[in-house]
Parts: sequence; C-alpha cells; structure tokens
Amino acid sequence: MAAEQTRRAIEAVFRIERPRLIGGLARMLRDLDAAEELAQDAFLAALTDWTPGGIPQNPGAWLMTTARRRAIDALRRARMQEEKHAQLGAEPSPAPPFAQIEDIEAALGDPVGDERLALIFAACHPLLPAPARAALTLRLLGGLTTQEIGRAFLVPEATIAQRIVRAKRTLGEAGIAFELPAACELPQRLASVLEVIYLIFNEGYAATAGTDLLRPALCQEAQRLGRVLAGLMPQEPEVLGLLALMELQASRLRARVAADGSAVPIPQQNRARWDQLLIRRGLAALARSQALGGTSGPYVLQAAIAACHAQAPRFEDTDWPRIAAIYDALARELPSPIVGLNRAVAHSMAFGPEAGLRLLDEIADAPALEGHALLAAARGDCLLRAGRTAEARTAFERAAVLTQNARERQFLLGRAAACGEALPLSARICRP
Repeated sequence: MAAEQTRRAIEAVFRIERPRLIGGLARMLRDLDAAEELAQDAFLAALTDWTPGGIPQNPGAWLMTTARRRAIDALRRARMQEEKHAQLGAEPSPAPPFAQIEDIEAALGDPVGDERLALIFAACHPLLPAPARAALTLRLLGGLTTQEIGRAFLVPEATIAQRIVRAKRTLGEAGIAFELPAACELPQRLASVLEVIYLIFNEGYAATAGTDLLRPALCQEAQRLGRVLAGLMPQEPEVLGLLALMELQASRLRARVAADGSAVPIPQQNRARWDQLLIRRGLAALARSQALGGTSGPYVLQAAIAACHAQAPRFEDTDWPRIAAIYDALARELPSPIVGLNRAVAHSMAFGPEAGLRLLDEIADAPALEGHALLAAARGDCLLRAGRTAEARTAFERAAVLTQNARERQFLLGRAAACGEALPLSARICRP
C-alpha cells in the first residue's frame, strides 16, 4: 500500500514538474521531442529510485539533473558514433540540433528558473495557427495525450497528432528559442498566450460542436494554466483579468446544464449551485488586476461584466445599465462582431429590445457573423421580447439550423416552438 501511495505521489509531482522539465530541456537541446523523451525517462528513473526511500526534498531539481545527465549521455553516444563514421569513411549522420555537451554540463547546477513561462510563450507563438497553439499547449503544459485533446475538441486523434508534429517542426525550422521574449516583444506575445488559454476555456464553456453543451475538463485545464501564468506574472493586469474571467464564468458551470443535459438559461439558473469559492477567487483576481491599473484591458473588462452577474443575488437584480456601459468600453478597446453582438444583447436588457435590434442591424452584414447561430438567436430573443413572435420564431429556427451543437439546437427549437411565451435569453447569448 505504501508503495502505491508513493507511486501516486510521484505521478502528482511529475505532473507539476513536467512543464518545467520540458521547458528547461527544450531550451538546452532546442528539440521538443527530445525534451519530452528525456522528461519521461527522468520520471521512469524516479519511479525506480524514489519508491524505496520516498520523494527527495527537492524533486524538481532531482528530475532536472537526471534528465540533463541523460541528455549528456545521448550526446556522447552521438559524438562517438560520428567519430566511428569518420574513421570508417562513412557519411556522417545529420548532427542533432542539440546544444554542446559542455553547455549542458555547465547548466547542471543552475537553479530552476522560468522554464514553464518560456515554454508557454513558445507553445503559443503567433507563428502557429490557433488550433495548433491550443493542441501544443495542452500537450506540453497540460500533459494531455493526443487522444484526450482530440476527445475534448471532437477532432480525430490523428489530426491532433499532426497539428502537434507540424507545430514542433515549424518552431524548429524557425529557430524559435525556448526563452522569454524580449521586453519589446512581450505585449504581442502575451496577447497570443492569453488568447490560446481563453480559446481552450471557451471551447469547454460553450462547446461549438457535438452532443454536450459543456466540456468541463477543458475549462479546468485552462483555469490551471491561467493560475500558473498568474503565479509567474503576478504584476500583469490582463493575466489576472483573464484568470478572474475564467474563475467567475466557471463558477456557473454546474447550474448551466440540467440533469437531462439541456441548457439552463441564466435567468433560470439556481444561483445556490454557483461555486462561491470560484466567485471569491475571481473577484479577488479582478481586484488585484484593477489595483495594478488594469481597468481598460479586454480581459479585465470581460471579468468586470462577469462580476456583475456573480454579485447579483437574483437575475432581476442584474445591473444591466452597468453591463451595457462596460460593453461600450469593451467595443472601443476590442472592436469585433462578437463583442458587438453581446453589446447589443446587453443594451436590449438595459434599454429595451428595440435598442438591441438597432445595434444588431449595425453588425448584421459582418463577414465573421455570416452563418453564425448566435446572431440569429440574439435577434430572436429581441424580437420575442418586442412582441414580434412570428419573426422571432423564424429567427430561432434559423439559429437552430446554423448551430453545430446538438444540445443548443434542441434548445433553440424549443424556443421557436414556444414563441408565444416570453422566455429568457439563451445561455449562449448571455454568457458573460
């Protein structure tokens, strides 16, 4: 029993230390595949060496030292092979893109630094397409298998594997260093990191396809990555803003889906099921961000909207004029059709459905919303509350045709069928 407990403890340690290991090794070896293999080798060595005597006082340093020594052994073997080829007059094998043995030996005593942070910035490099960044981040930082990532995004495992392979190849061919960006590059690069983490969270919070409305595992991974990033960059307002936004949104996950898997719109949600611990965490992160001057960043503004909902005891108590004002600020800071759509919904709740319809008309021709279910659903809600039930039914039916999520389609068809009743906003529209 003690051995099994030790094994579980070792696995937990490795899950925590794995990103740091891969980041440090990738920086030295300039090869992600080799870094992953050596990290796994260090884990297997820990299973052998730690089980009898227990976990050492500094497990991270032990794992890194072990992995570095194995890297040295691999390089020495490669060097010996090259020397033998030279003696035999054979064509030498292509030199691996590794650092020199001496460099790794010199680094053996280095303290663990910002390896995880450097790895996050590398995995989320703007050079990679967003789906590849998300897959690589979940693989390297989250430790998820290609099968787990594929299942989460409803993408074949082979496709995920290809994305990861291509992403690694692209980073290698571009000579991307696994180091923190220069200060002048940090804002742009940080924006990419935050975008990827929130992309992962959003896919879990409102699944774009499949039979489930939610994929909580993706939300949890994104929150974990957000907490890691906030720990590594505690003075960055937008990092804290993103963390606050995810914690506040995640607090409602249990209340967003009924027992039968159907959607529960926010006006109908049982607020007693909202996770108060996550709400407190989110509000605290938002307060820290605002104290650092983060009052106008897009993630801070979205977190402020989520806070309005979290702090309302009842749906009727929601401060919609304040939410509308924050969306006005967000539209100036981050103009986009999706922000405009949600701004229209907020204005419809604050100032009446006709106000929302006018704003929806302004973005109706946006290419990004063409064929988008959210636009039709928002229009349907505004029309219904304006008493234009026939038009509302048509809008809801169009939204149901456009959505790729089976549960959402069921919900929208229900709204279309019940268009004679004044039903609340859909959860997808009102998902601050």
